[in-house]
Amino acid sequence: MRVVKVGGRVQRDPRLAAALAALWRSAPASYCLVHGGGDTISALQSRLGGAPRFVDGRRVTSEEDISVLRMSLSGVANKELVDSLSTEGIHAVGVSGEDGALIVARAIDAERLGRVGAPVEVNDCLLRALLAAGFLPVVSPVSRSDAAHGGALNVNADDAAAAIACALDAEELLLVSDVPGVIVDGVPVRTLSFDDATDAVERGIATAGMATKLRAALGAASRGVPQVRIGDLDSLLDPTLGTTLLATPQPA
Repeated sequence: MRVVKVGGRVQRDPRLAAALAALWRSAPASYCLVHGGGDTISALQSRLGGAPRFVDGRRVTSEEDISVLRMSLSGVANKELVDSLSTEGIHAVGVSGEDGALIVARAIDAERLGRVGAPVEVNDCLLRALLAAGFLPVVSPVSRSDAAHGGALNVNADDAAAAIACALDAEELLLVSDVPGVIVDGVPVRTLSFDDATDAVERGIATAGMATKLRAALGAASRGVPQVRIGDLDSLLDPTLGTTLLATPQPA
């Protein structure tokens, strides 16, 4: 089992659907797809008169922004992916983290970030049922809050994919973006140790989106996902491409 996360910019690549379809045909019911869509959110926010705001790489999400998030991620981005996969002959089903309380999240800094959360539980039975029936799950990371009053939280797609990979006992988490891997001294590296990845995040060497990916990758690896890769679209069909995060250090 593999969990594949595709970023918003990769979703605009006309080759994506064919690559995902080829991966599915090579091993049916072998992966779950999680997607982002930051540019889609920002575009809709601006069209509606708002302005995207970020703190430490995370999108500030007000109560009013939740509707924009649902429309842009669970609506537009999700259904465009499902449509493109259906055109390729793949039986794809779009769901969000809210459906069936698939992803339950907890607010991480409500005062600064608003309705932004991190996954605390994945109810994976829905994904397993879809996969068992031959459907490719396409997951929007908008998640259900664990607060008593419920509601939605904005969860980063890398974090959502890592949580799903852990819940499904995935053999690999593949984070697909518009860069060929983790860049060190101007070139992508093939492997990155757990300690070096941690150091890159803590010292600010990795910033913005790559720091978020590394945090998610480290979290997945520390919770037992055997392999985590970060790469571009070509890494979908070529397991030798991208940057592989090496095994977690052994406990002292």
